Amino acid sequence: MADIAEVVVEAAATRPQKRRRFHALRSHWDLYLIMVPGLLYFVIYKYVPMWGIVIAFQNYSVFSGIGGSDWVGLQHFKTMFANSDFYRIFANTLLISIYKLIWGFPGPIILAIMLNEIRNMLYKRSIQTLVYLPHFLSWIIVGGIMVNVLSPASGVVNQVITMLGFEPIYFLADPDWFRSILVISDIWKEIGWGAIIYLAAIAGIDPQLYEAAIMDGASKFRQILHITLPAMMGVIVILFLLRLGHVLDVGFEQIFVLYNPLVYEVSDVIETYVYRVGIQQAKFSFTTAVGLFKAVIGLLLVMMANRGAKKLGQEGIW
Repeated sequence: MADIAEVVVEAAATRPQKRRRFHALRSHWDLYLIMVPGLLYFVIYKYVPMWGIVIAFQNYSVFSGIGGSDWVGLQHFKTMFANSDFYRIFANTLLISIYKLIWGFPGPIILAIMLNEIRNMLYKRSIQTLVYLPHFLSWIIVGGIMVNVLSPASGVVNQVITMLGFEPIYFLADPDWFRSILVISDIWKEIGWGAIIYLAAIAGIDPQLYEAAIMDGASKFRQILHITLPAMMGVIVILFLLRLGHVLDVGFEQIFVLYNPLVYEVSDVIETYVYRVGIQQAKFSFTTAVGLFKAVIGLLLVMMANRGAKKLGQEGIW
């Protein structure tokens, strides 16, 4: 009887919640309607394609389709781990991604703080516009700029090097320089766009905090250290966690435009490998297994980092 009474009480408690949800849905139907295109985008382009993951466990044939291809279990994963080229490609991907994370992630934060300290609004808007513009250029255009600027014969950089009495450097064909060029060009292209969300976080800080700090004699550095950065910390943690989820996504377009056979040893990454083997050699099942491995690594990193963020007192993603 006690169990029945508990069920009845629980059912009675859920009825008002259902009424409130229905009332909220009816009252704000227009806001929920605005969500529909976004939800459809994720369902159609993110969730429905997940069905293709089963290809990794098949000998996929274009003519037989997913439903008619033979199942091979973990055979492609065994082939992947037995392939010596895979470890070199995985190491390249990890190294380039770590370099971009170490040097590229703090860049927008520093830029946002610097822009926030500019008091001349015309000058500030002009600088913002200039640093935002590269984001809207395709990697084809940026690649062409890099090739011309770094050309050993006519590039501006090598002209300066020659004027200083040194030999010109073929940056894009030198394995020692290629990764640095990737990181620098990526920072130049995306630093302005990445600073937008940090500027929004800074805009939400109460000005009275800065006024109180000035009254206490705090310098600009102290204000940034004890007011600006703590107020941005929540946004920084969330963006860092999201970045970790794509830690093995190093930018196919950028590398595909800039690399060449002379630097394959240091520039060939999972994405270019999947393109070359999966598309050009039609090994769809094998490269799907490689892509699935990359996605699982990203998921595990996000889960571990999210748990670590919560232990440090941050909210995390979920």
